[in-house]
Amino acid sequence: MSDEPTVPVRCPECKTETRVALDEVADAIERHNANRHDGDEVAAVAPEVREHIAELAADDLGLTE
Repeated sequence: MSDEPTVPVRCPECKTETRVALDEVADAIERHNANRHDGDEVAAVAPEVREHIAELAADDLGLTE
């Protein structure tokens, strides 16, 4: 088992969720959407993870003070 961080990726149309290595997530989402959804942005990082990352970035930039 790898200690590399993974990110949950969900595709509501395919009704799937998978965990992808952090350094591969952008390519994996792009490939899935290209192969399964004609390039439409359907699969994405799980919303709660996106929200958490946005909160961390806002805190880091001092936007929440």
